[in-house]
Amino acid sequence: MDAKTDLRRVVGGLAANATDLEAELDWFSDVMAARLDDYFGSADREPLEWSELAPPNLSASLSSYALLVSEYGLGIDDRILLILALIPYLRPQLLDIFWKRNVETDRGFSEFGGIRGKSHGGFLPTVETAIFVLAGDDLERRFQVIELITSESRLIREGIINLSPVPGDEPWISGALTISREFFDQVVCGTLYRPVQGTSFPARIIQSGLEWEHLVLPEGTLDPLNEIRDWILHGDRLLDDWGFRDKIAPGFTSLLYGPSGTGKTTSACLLGKHCGCDVYKIDLSQMVSKYIGETEKNLARIFDAAENRKWILFFDEADALFGKRTRVSDAHDRYANQEVSYLLQRIEEFSGVVILASNLKSNIDESFIRRLQSVINFPMPRPAERLKIWSNAFSSQTELEPQLDLAAIAEKHEVSGGTIINVVRFASLRSISRGSRLILREDLVEGLRREQLKEGRNL
Repeated sequence: MDAKTDLRRVVGGLAANATDLEAELDWFSDVMAARLDDYFGSADREPLEWSELAPPNLSASLSSYALLVSEYGLGIDDRILLILALIPYLRPQLLDIFWKRNVETDRGFSEFGGIRGKSHGGFLPTVETAIFVLAGDDLERRFQVIELITSESRLIREGIINLSPVPGDEPWISGALTISREFFDQVVCGTLYRPVQGTSFPARIIQSGLEWEHLVLPEGTLDPLNEIRDWILHGDRLLDDWGFRDKIAPGFTSLLYGPSGTGKTTSACLLGKHCGCDVYKIDLSQMVSKYIGETEKNLARIFDAAENRKWILFFDEADALFGKRTRVSDAHDRYANQEVSYLLQRIEEFSGVVILASNLKSNIDESFIRRLQSVINFPMPRPAERLKIWSNAFSSQTELEPQLDLAAIAEKHEVSGGTIINVVRFASLRSISRGSRLILREDLVEGLRREQLKEGRNL
C-alpha cells in the first residue's frame, strides 16, 4: 500500500468516525434535554421514556467507534457513559448547561455532579453526572446505574472508562469519568496509543523485522516457546470456555535463560509479532531504584498501564530483583525483599504474559522458579544451527567470495547468534566502504577476532 492510498484510508476512517460520533452527540443532546425537561417539569408530567430516545443504529458502520459499540455489545447505559467521557474532548460546550445555578442555594445543582478542572475550561463529568442523566432522582434506577458502574459495565472492567479517585471520605461517585488514552485514540482517531518510555513509564516497546519461522533454536527451546504462543492465542478460551479461571493463575510467566546473544529478546519480540501483541521491555537492572519505595512505584506504573491490554512484559536482567539473597542485614535488604514480594504479587495477579530473562538460571532464587509456568533454556547454537544463522544473516544484495566457507566457520567458531549478526554487519560495512558487494573471508575473520576480544577470548 503506497502513502497516498494509506492516507485515503486514514482520512476515510476519520470521516466515518466523525459521522458516527456526530450522530451520537446529537442523540446524547436529546437525552440530556429530555432528562432536564423531565427533572424540572411539572409534578404530574409523564416520566421519561427511554424507548423514545433510541441511540443511533451503527450496525452497518465500520468506523472505529461503531466497531467498539458492536464488539462490546454496548447498550444505552454504557453508551451514555462512553459519550459522557468523550464529550470534554469532542464538544465540551455540550455540558455547559450543567453550570446552571440553583436560585434557591445560589450555587450549582449538587445532583448534576461534575468538577472544574485546573486547565480545562468546561464542565468535567463525574459518575454522579452519569447517574443523573440516566436516573434523575429515581432512587431504584440510581441503584441500577450504580450496580452497572461497579460490577457489570465492561467499559469499566476493561479500563476503557476510568473512575478517578476522590480525596478522603468523599463519595466515590464524585470522581471524574474519563476515557483511557489508548481507547480515545482508537475510537476517535482509529489509531493505537502506545506509551513512550520516560520517567512516568519506565519501559519501551521492542520489535523485530524477523518472522517466527526465522527463529533458529533447538527443539527443546522451541517447544516451550510454542506453549507461550498457544497461551496468548487460546488462554482466554481455556480460562472461560473450559472453566479453568478458578483453578489456575490468570496469566503466564516464563523465565528465559542462557548466554547473551542466544535469542531471548528476539524470541519475545517474535512471540508478540506472531500473536499481535506489543512487547514492552523493562530493564530491571536500571529500574531498581536506590531510593526506597521508588521501584514499587515504577513497577506499578507498568502493570497498571498493561492491565487489560494485550501486552507482553519482558523483564531483562531479572537477576536484579530475583537473584539469590543472603540474610537480611540492613534496611536496604529488607526493602529489596519487599520489592520482590510486590513484583511477585503483581505478576501473579496480571492477566497477561510476563517473560523474564537472565544469563544464568543459577542466578535466580529457586523458590521463585517454582512459581513459574515455564523455564526455557537458550543454549549456545550448535554447528548446524550456527550455519543456518550464518547463511540467513547476509543481505540478498551481497555475494560471498569463493574462499569463504561458512560451514567450516560454523563448525570451528562456537559463537552466539548475536555475535554472528555483529560479524556480518562488520564485514558488510567493509564491503560497502570498498564500493563492492563481495563479502571477503578476511573481513569475516577480522569481525570474529574483534567480537571474541570483546569477550576476553582469542580467535
